[in-house]
Amino acid sequence: MDLSFETLAIDKPEPGIMVVTMNRPQALNAMNTLMMTELRDCFTALYGDQRGVNCVVLTGAGNRGFCAGADLKERDGMSDEVWQRQHAIVEQLIRAIMDCPVPVIAAVNGVAMGGGLEIALATDFIYAADTARLALPEVTRGIMPGAAGPTNLPRACGVRRAKEIVMTGLPFSAAEGLEWGVVNRVCTQETLIDQALETAKRIGENAPIGVRQAKKALDKATELDRASGYAFELEAYYRTMPTEDRLEGVKAFNEKRKPVFKGR
Repeated sequence: MDLSFETLAIDKPEPGIMVVTMNRPQALNAMNTLMMTELRDCFTALYGDQRGVNCVVLTGAGNRGFCAGADLKERDGMSDEVWQRQHAIVEQLIRAIMDCPVPVIAAVNGVAMGGGLEIALATDFIYAADTARLALPEVTRGIMPGAAGPTNLPRACGVRRAKEIVMTGLPFSAAEGLEWGVVNRVCTQETLIDQALETAKRIGENAPIGVRQAKKALDKATELDRASGYAFELEAYYRTMPTEDRLEGVKAFNEKRKPVFKGR
């Protein structure tokens, strides 16, 4: 897997954990076309090859911005044709994050506006610094959210709250996001990454196949009726049965030791 990027910093602080940092702090990590492309390519690569990666933490460089959305300086005067080509890249990167087989935690360290918040919503769950500000302000700029925000936000906070957030375009705090179900945990700026990594490590220590199959079942639970969701869940469950990790989990429990999972 090629992890060489200009606008992303990739780190593996512990075995099984990857940190992806959007790295344009001078622009509050706003996405220009290159960053959009590199985010897409990074998560597309993870779809095809997860060797050695059990959990991803996605964050922004610095302490002021997670991602301020699309770089509007680059978009100023952009033709409809070029805008549409650029947005096709955004669509691909959002799908790549949502389809990532391994869990992805967003560590929102500052401003998450527009497409930046939509990127966070495309992950599995969000930890946010207490100083973070979040918003989907697209309607104040002549458009509407188009990176799965209107799809993912109601699944987190309910359709009525989502309508208020999207239709007003007003920002909200991390504490409000926690109250509404958009954010899972609020941390101090100083402890945000450590807490996200602690959770990522806990996830990464579990059986990789079991975690990935559970992620698929949980995602489908919000898309299907209950009977169909359970049918999908059972298919996912039965794929864990013939694995070495299942045998190791039971053996470790009976031997009163920590299991050593190998992802097979």
